[in-house]
Formats: sequence, C-alpha cells, structure tokens
Amino acid sequence: MSNAAPRISFVSLGCPKALVDSERIITQLRAEGYELARKHDGADCVIVNTCGFLDSAKAESLDAIGQALKENGKVIVTGCMGAEPDQIRETHPSVLAITGPQAYESVMAAVHQAVPPAHDPFLDLVPPEGVKLTPRHYAYLKISEGCSNRCSFCIIPSLRGDLVSRPAGDVMREAERLVKAGVKEILVISQDTSAYGVDLKYAASDWKRADGETRPVKARFYDLAEALGELGVWVRMHYVYPYPHVDQAIELMAQGKILPYLDIPFQHASPNVLKAMRRPAHQEKTLDRIRKWREICPDLAVRSTFIVGFPGETEEDFEMLLEWLTEARLERVGCFKYEPVAGARANDLGLDTVPDEVKQSRWNRLMAHQQKISERLLRRRVGQRIKVIVDKSDGLAAVGRSVWDAPEIDGSVHMTARRPVRVGDIVTVKVEASDAYDLHGAVV
Repeated sequence: MSNAAPRISFVSLGCPKALVDSERIITQLRAEGYELARKHDGADCVIVNTCGFLDSAKAESLDAIGQALKENGKVIVTGCMGAEPDQIRETHPSVLAITGPQAYESVMAAVHQAVPPAHDPFLDLVPPEGVKLTPRHYAYLKISEGCSNRCSFCIIPSLRGDLVSRPAGDVMREAERLVKAGVKEILVISQDTSAYGVDLKYAASDWKRADGETRPVKARFYDLAEALGELGVWVRMHYVYPYPHVDQAIELMAQGKILPYLDIPFQHASPNVLKAMRRPAHQEKTLDRIRKWREICPDLAVRSTFIVGFPGETEEDFEMLLEWLTEARLERVGCFKYEPVAGARANDLGLDTVPDEVKQSRWNRLMAHQQKISERLLRRRVGQRIKVIVDKSDGLAAVGRSVWDAPEIDGSVHMTARRPVRVGDIVTVKVEASDAYDLHGAVV
C-alpha cells in the first residue's frame, strides 16, 4: 500500500473574502495530511471555490468546474454559487458534491469521502497562521461573515447570510500570528467592515498580547482598528460604509496607526439611483464627509467602485455622477456595468432597463473622466519621498505599492535601486515620474 499523501488541486475564484474561505479549507486539508497539487491532472480530487455574484462570475465558475472535470473527473464544488446547486448540477451533473459558502466542515466531509486522509492529523505540521494563498508579506484578515444590508442589486445576504462578527480577541490573535509569521501588511475585509460588531452588541473579549498583557477589546470598528494599529505593520481597511463613526478611524490614520486608505463602495452619486439601490447611509452628504476626512488626514486616499447602467439610470443621473467624481477627487476608482442578478430585488423595481450599448458608453466615459483625475493627483507625488512595500523584485528593479495602493486593484510603484531589494521590504522611494495610474522612482 502506498504511503503517499493524497493530493488535492484547488481553484479559488471571486473576491478576497472567498480567498480567505479557500485559505481556511486549505489549512484544514494540510492539517489532515493532504498535499496541494499545482495541476488537476494527477491530483486525487479537485475543489473549486466558486463566485456567484454576477452572471459573468457564474459563467467563469461553471467553466472552471468543467475544466476540472475534463482534466481530473473528481470535483467538489463550494462557495457562493454552491448556494444554487441545481444550476451547477444542470450543467455538470457528475460533480461529487456541492456545498455553499463558509461550509468548511461539509467540504472536508466530501473530501474524506472522495479521498480518505492518509495521515494522522496530529502528526502533520501546519504553520500557526494557517496556509495562505497570498504572498508571505501581506494577508487578508476577515473580521465577519455575511451582511445585514439589503442593497437591491446584491444577493450576498441570501448566499452568505446576515452579519456574523468574530469576537475581537479572536481577530487579534489571528493578526498576531500573521505578524509573527512575517506578514508586513494586513488587509481587513468583510462584507460591511464598518458594521463590525453590531450583532455582538460590541461585546468586549480578551486579547492576550504577545508581551503577556491581557486586555479587553470591544468588537467595534474603531476599537479593532486601534488595536490592530499597535502591531507595528501596515493595516488597510476595505469595504467600509461611510457611517458616522468612521470619522473616528480617520484620526488613527492621521496619527499613523493605520494606513491613510479607505475603500468605500459608494456605487453612485445620484440620489434617485442610490435610493433604487437601497444603499445604506445613502442619505449622507458624502462630499462633505470626504472634505472633513481630508481636513483630519490630508494624506488620505479614498478608493471606490461605481455601477453604471443600473435600471432607471438616466443621462442626468450619470452626468451627476461625473460631476461628483470631479468634486470628490477620489484617488482610485473602479467601475462595473450593471448586470441583472437572479434573485436580486432590482429585477422587480419596474424601472427601465439601460441598453448594453449605453452601459458601455457610460463605462468608457467614466473611466476616461477618472483617468484625468488620477493623472492630476499622481502628478502631485512627483518629488516626494514615500514608503513602498515591495511586491516583485528583480534585484535592482522592483515593483511595489505605496500606502495608498491595495494589491491587485490599485496602482503600482516602479522603482530602481542601487542595492538589491527583497519582496516584502518596506523602502523609501523618491518619486521621479507619474502616469495615469502608477508612480516611478528610485529607492533612497
């Protein structure tokens, strides 16, 4: 009988929150003695963690499942699209098992049935921080599951349930393990980060710090950000809704305790569209809030995403969005063309559908409009000395990110150095040039 460890091939699709789910499953696989395979062919089984938010994401997930079946034949499906098993079975009836998002135990049960573990889990070594799919120098820290908002275009609550926050002590212990393992940047994520702890009534839990001191930390957005800021690494906040208490966290940014960066999915600027979208806090005067934030922390960078072509969006609504962007001067902007999602309330609003060619035109116009804003903002960085974390290095040439840039979604800093720099180093760069989205400079 062979003693070789069973090998699992893994596909992770979707957002960083799904990536964290994948990391948890892989950590458990490694704890039970399974090895990861780089290719489907030759693996004992394939796990596909799907995304089911948009039709285009579902199509990508179904293609990935089909490819895995073609190359391997034994496929277990999990993730957001797993909440709609009939749609998967209709296309791929031969998959071994289908589970929904966050169903870690069900995934492992399906793996055990398909490929029994060959090792004693108590003898297999797994790093304390778990297995990560990100580079060693940064990691995503998920602080809650689900969402209690009911945006009309979104089906996340039906896929992942209402908000369930992790106790702050648990979050801090995971963060400390990451830092101890060499992580230099923690990216805080959830579906609604600023609602963290509402379901726990902000209850405090004990955090035993590395220095031996035990202190209570409340499950509250500000308190968690303040505690994370004590770890001595970059802390970046994602998916933050502009609730009033977010103002307090800007002060932590001004003090240098967490990065001067806010990822806020504004989605639109027209009151009519925002009302139809049922966006939380849509009544807030966001331009006034952004001005106030920049008064507190002049170095703040705000990134956001927007949807064009939402049902009922008029040319006047869209022009209002462009004017808002001109005034807001956001550092980073992403844009999506609206896609109807099965099960979303937006389908039942009775509003006029925006033609695809109009959606495409508005997307093109918004991206061109924002590109000019980005160029102007980045030009101001020329001549400055900024901190950069190195993501790629070829000795004397490297690519990294500033404190105002998150991995994979924002811009980059291209740099040269007199001495070799390593991935994960945080260096000082003098900015010598800029373009529409990136900076260029030299390590000093």
